[in-house]
Amino acid sequence: MCTRAGAGQSGLPALWDSGDEDLWEDEEEETAQEPRSRCLFCERLFNSAEDTFSHCKSEHQFSIDNMIQKHGLEFYGYVKLINFVRIKKPTAEYLNSLSSPLPWEEEEYLKPVLEDDLLLQFDIEDISDPTNVSYSSELSDTKSLLERLRHAEQRAKLAEIGLATAQEDLQKMKQFAQDFVMNADVRSSSSSNAIADLQEDEDGVYFSSYGHYGIHEEMLKDKVRTESYRDFIYQNLHIFKDKVVLDVGCGTGILSMFAAKAGAKKVIGVDQSEIVYQAMDIIRLNKLEDTVTLIKGRIEEVDLPIEKVDIIISEWMGYFLLFESMLDSVIYAKDKYLAEGGSVYPDICTISLVAVSDMKKHADKLTFWDNVYGFNMSCMKKAVLPEAVVELLDPDTLISEANVVKHIDCHTASIKDLEFSSDFTLIITKDTLCTDMNWGTSGHVTRPLYSLRLGFSKEPKWEAVAGYFDIFFEKNCHNRVLFSTGPRSTKTHWKQTVFLLENPISVKIGEALEGKITVQKNRKDPRSLIITLSVNNIKQTYSLQ
Repeated sequence: MCTRAGAGQSGLPALWDSGDEDLWEDEEEETAQEPRSRCLFCERLFNSAEDTFSHCKSEHQFSIDNMIQKHGLEFYGYVKLINFVRIKKPTAEYLNSLSSPLPWEEEEYLKPVLEDDLLLQFDIEDISDPTNVSYSSELSDTKSLLERLRHAEQRAKLAEIGLATAQEDLQKMKQFAQDFVMNADVRSSSSSNAIADLQEDEDGVYFSSYGHYGIHEEMLKDKVRTESYRDFIYQNLHIFKDKVVLDVGCGTGILSMFAAKAGAKKVIGVDQSEIVYQAMDIIRLNKLEDTVTLIKGRIEEVDLPIEKVDIIISEWMGYFLLFESMLDSVIYAKDKYLAEGGSVYPDICTISLVAVSDMKKHADKLTFWDNVYGFNMSCMKKAVLPEAVVELLDPDTLISEANVVKHIDCHTASIKDLEFSSDFTLIITKDTLCTDMNWGTSGHVTRPLYSLRLGFSKEPKWEAVAGYFDIFFEKNCHNRVLFSTGPRSTKTHWKQTVFLLENPISVKIGEALEGKITVQKNRKDPRSLIITLSVNNIKQTYSLQ
């Protein structure tokens, strides 16, 4: 790393006077001919880490010395910083503005990005101003040798870290596979504890899934979703003018940019997924960096650069509204950061249920198992039935009025309100035989012939309950905006959530079907839901995950 000038003053004549001296010099000449140190911010290559850091400071206004001192980085923290910059390619301005928590604290950043990266082999105790004697060509041979030994030791430490991380990941994968295949009824308490220990990793998987552009593309292309937010913001400019806005789970930053264009004084977007780095580029491309600041991290863990905000916006809704539990984070942000008199948008949400008659779907999902190529596989129903199905329903399969089973006011809701039980009544409004006509035969087949061909009774059947949600932007709005994810509305990426009944129930037009729904978080995976329906003295529990 250091040059050999002044070697004659070394205190080790026996070592340097041997033929080994030529080997050292040859090695250094090779290094000089093959630059291996790449700039952190551009594609330029350098012969040494010292030259790289000097370039970063003069050309990119980034001082590694200041960064280490500011955050009190030790060797491992320094390594994570270098690898983080190699992977994420943030700007120097972004790095200089960081405060705790640091985005490179994850263990994944200990793994080298570039092979034989000279910056990872550098002793951070020697990092200082380029004019410092440690950067000069007059270092003693003794220090040069010690540096080589330290670099070798550091490479060994990195290898040990990589091995330990790989072994830990392998053990977790083994434990997860074991718990997955074991019957839930006979799991030991130790297995349950193992799954609980994995919840943090599962949370990481959740945020990781939002790091890929595909899911954001799907959401942005959902016109009902995106245009509803846009219309609410642009048609109610008075709400956002000169206000401070917090965007929880900002994703690509679309809501943050809407708010900035609507006249917000300051917008802060927070997101834990990797997409936030692309969002930073998007903000810069649209020249909104003076108004919009994006922060990577969980809203529960980051430190915002402001104590209170006037408005919280978020697109937090999941399947059946509450799947993914992101409303928990919005409620946390509301309780901690929302100023008195401030607003949360959307502000009103409802969950509704409706009865469905779709005997073909019921047959495809459940009756199918009664005879599979001549074999009885009906035991499979016990595995199929408890899984809620997310799909688009044909509105012609609806046979009842809808019933709202949950009303949420985001200004007053608490996290405990998101688990609930509610009685419901569904009034049958439609003879299901006209629905049956849509399932597979031509529209010219008469009702009696159709019923005879498929073996269906003329009596209406109730085969499923479907759930969906409606969203309202109302508080202080001159122009209120709402949208629905119901089967009679324009389709959205949320679709509907369907709960199949094991045995169809005969119903009559005008009949009132009474039941009870209970919604709880899955204790082993709090982002998923456990939903229990009680109908006609029959109780069935479903999972949505």
